[in-house]
Amino acid sequence: MSKIVAEAVIRGSREVFKQASDFLDKAIKEKGESQRIEFPETAFYMPMANALLGVKVETLKDAIAILKHAESLLPQVPADKVWLPYLGDALNAGMATLFSEEIIVALRYLYQQEPQKDCNGFFTDTIMRSLGIQLVDGRMPGFAAILGAAPDNQTAVKIVRELQQRNILAFVGSSVNGRSIIDQLIEENVQMGWDNYIVPYGRDTISGIYPLNWAIRSALTFGGIKPGQAEKCLLYTKERVFAFGLVLGELDDIKYATGAGAINMGFPIIADTDIPEIKPSGITVYEALVKELDHKKIVPRCIEVRGVKVKVSNIAVPVSYAAAFEGERVRKEQLQLEFGGKSGQAFEYLTMKDMDQVVDGKIEIIGPDIDQPEKGKKSMPLALIVEVAGRKMQKDFEPVLERQIHRFVNYAMGLMHVGQRDMNWIRVSQEAFSKGFRLKHIGVILHAMLHQEYSAIVDKVQIKIYTKQEDLEKLLAEASNTFKERDERLRGMTDESVDTFYSCTLCQSFAPNHVCMITPERLGLCGAYSWLDGKASYEITPTGPNQPVAKGAVVDQNLGQWKDINEFFYSKSNKTIEKVSMYSLMDSPQSSCGCFECIVAIIPEANGVMVVHRDYSGMTPCGMSFTTLAGSVGGGVQTPGFLGVGKLYLVSKKFISAEGGLKRLLWMPKELKELLGDKLKKRAEELGQPDLIEKIADETTTTTSEQLLESLQKLKHPALEMDPMM
Repeated sequence: MSKIVAEAVIRGSREVFKQASDFLDKAIKEKGESQRIEFPETAFYMPMANALLGVKVETLKDAIAILKHAESLLPQVPADKVWLPYLGDALNAGMATLFSEEIIVALRYLYQQEPQKDCNGFFTDTIMRSLGIQLVDGRMPGFAAILGAAPDNQTAVKIVRELQQRNILAFVGSSVNGRSIIDQLIEENVQMGWDNYIVPYGRDTISGIYPLNWAIRSALTFGGIKPGQAEKCLLYTKERVFAFGLVLGELDDIKYATGAGAINMGFPIIADTDIPEIKPSGITVYEALVKELDHKKIVPRCIEVRGVKVKVSNIAVPVSYAAAFEGERVRKEQLQLEFGGKSGQAFEYLTMKDMDQVVDGKIEIIGPDIDQPEKGKKSMPLALIVEVAGRKMQKDFEPVLERQIHRFVNYAMGLMHVGQRDMNWIRVSQEAFSKGFRLKHIGVILHAMLHQEYSAIVDKVQIKIYTKQEDLEKLLAEASNTFKERDERLRGMTDESVDTFYSCTLCQSFAPNHVCMITPERLGLCGAYSWLDGKASYEITPTGPNQPVAKGAVVDQNLGQWKDINEFFYSKSNKTIEKVSMYSLMDSPQSSCGCFECIVAIIPEANGVMVVHRDYSGMTPCGMSFTTLAGSVGGGVQTPGFLGVGKLYLVSKKFISAEGGLKRLLWMPKELKELLGDKLKKRAEELGQPDLIEKIADETTTTTSEQLLESLQKLKHPALEMDPMM
């Protein structure tokens, strides 16, 4: 390692340590050692210290031990005339930097100095889990932490757009001479946020600990690694978290020190200035510290050095096209034209046709295009009809493909798509329009993407787009009948009506021992995959993550155990799970990866269960928040009494049916109750408990087990009269 780099790392580490030490002394003097210290919405305390040292920092006194450990890692700055192998000392100094930075930003939260202006600050566990499915299915292949500022605004925008086009999540922050890339993007009106794959973390280098905290938690959240298993955590981030640091502008000592901490985690650093390079691999997969002075080449260089596997969709449309634009919003002041929503009527419909009825690539616009609206109007009617044909296409696959319209259209920069069927809403921005985007390009997108992702079942695709109200009304009648038939078909499917379930091992890229089993009455715990989705996925990619699994001989019908299903779990979980009960919470429940929408947890004193979804950040009657619960449930382990599930599983007839099903549900957040609304009421009526929903408590009633029990007794909740769960 270069002596210049080592000196800078060690000087920077000592500077950050001093800041942390002075800040902690100040806090203890003003608030006392017993003062609580914490980040918002996390079950991992100070994540870096928790993951690598196994320490739960809850008070200022607890932080003292972390700071002492950081001090023990600090080497002396190398003497001018002494030549030594500096790598070990520099890496130790890097870790000391991360521990010290974590203390500093936690203290900032205590003093309400975080998050900084226009910045996200600490990334919550909820955000990590909600993005889980994108992490494992390849839509988000990697992460970039950008520090500093580009030489000009246009270069800054170009770099983040290149990352977006590759679906790489960019954490942006830090600064150079008081100028941050955050300011550059704001000045150029670039939309930032999780949905746009551009997340501002903070305006100084010390806040660069936030992306690294995000990364280390993935080892605990998805990898099933226990706090304190430092080597396993660092190997996990190196091998499974495809992140890199991109430093724009001059590097100071603190940037060098923070970079050394990132290198410990397997994350290389790429700079746009003339710095000494560290090319030997080992700590990182390839080079650890490199330079690329040409900004036109810097993003490809980053991807090469980290080994990120990306897919760039080259779709012939006049706007940028990538998954990173899926969450983009087109606001009223940016609007050129819209379809559906509150301003008019629109619908989208995908249907299967015979081979001779479809001309592949044919796109018809029947009615005026978006450059020909009625005078003074900003909206038009829209009927979007997609007709597909294929030798392996089946009617059951129609809704699976139809749901992809939402995703495919949203990938176009400057377009916003919300909803589906006859509740869709599409907006086209003025910028997209000025670049030449027209209705035919929606057809181009759908034709290309259906072929790209579903070529195993789709041989031909043609698109018809109608923009006259009379055509829409005529076509909607036919589509509505099909929508009703599909709903009835899916509702009529039961676990007993099929002899095959479908596995899902997508999340094994993050949770190596986890296996999800999807049945007609139990969707994937991420909420994104139904039994029909699994079936379609297998037809598309026979060697992919969704495999048909014959149930085999019944082991226990009540618990939902079958011989062949158990053997599959044992084999695919790396021989860590011997049996799984598909319908039980208490006896060998299915494992959870970390992407679950909800957690079901037993309330033993009330003889029932509570459910909490990941968007609820408050306390629950079991004494734990969602994030705390999730820390115990995830990672591919079986946890009797706790279960990660998809929201819609709550209204399934198979929902913990071995323990009595929905009648065991005692408490759930009000938002979740309203979200499931009519479905919950219908299921309660089927159980002969029409007033059950009113008896299920929420946070407006209580968040403690004592008050919950009182409320349940007063309302005579049926769970109190059922057989004991334990």
